[in-house]
Order: sequence, then C-alpha cells, then structure tokens
Amino acid sequence: QVQLVESGGELVQAGGSLRLSCAASGRTFSYYAMGWFRQAPGKEREFVAAISWSGWSGGSIYYADSVKGRFTISRDNAKNTVYLQMNSLKPEDTAVYYCAAAPQPGPVLPTTQYEYAYWGQGTQVTVSS
Repeated sequence: QVQLVESGGELVQAGGSLRLSCAASGRTFSYYAMGWFRQAPGKEREFVAAISWSGWSGGSIYYADSVKGRFTISRDNAKNTVYLQMNSLKPEDTAVYYCAAAPQPGPVLPTTQYEYAYWGQGTQVTVSS
C-alpha cells in the first residue's frame, strides 16, 4: 500500500509558475513509477507527466504534448517525494492535479491512469487570464 498526499495547488495568473509536491508513504517509494494527471470540470482525467523508477533506464520521463517544455517532473527518493514544476501556466491548465504511483515491472513507463494503482486526493490549480 502506498499513501500519496499532494500539495502546492493554488490560484495563479497566466504566465506564472507553481510547484506541486506529492509526499509518499508506505511501501518502498523508489520502486514505483510516479505520474501526474489532471482533471478539469466536465472533462476526462488526462495524463500530464510520468517518471520511472530509477532502476529502469536511469529514470525515464514522459510528458503530454500539452505541457512539454513548460512542466518538469522530478523525484527525490530520499524524501519520498515527487514534484511537478509548472511554468508559463495557461488558463487551460486549470484542473485538479492528482499524483499517482504504479508498480513498474519493466522499463516501459506507464502513461495511462489504468496502470496506476495508488492515487492522492488531488490539489486544485486555477490559472486566471
């Protein structure tokens, strides 16, 4: 079992930056791939970014096209924490952001919500125009 708690969401103006954090507890954090997803009102939950367990491919990373070049995912295994640095925020980035953990038995990085077994409660990010 892995427990995840997100923090860092708030109201920010377009063009601004935020850093989300996700603190993990429970089973060995470093063995899990970690992902960020988001869900805007009336929309499906969508993939944002993921980072692999460092044992596979030295820690691969993947981003959704909509955030590539603006968002950066990172992890600190010593602190059991994964981060999402969000720059150049746009109103369309407004959503509840969720952190998730997935077992990663191989080098392929999970990018769909169905592959993630553990979820946080979410943190609201609102970007005003």
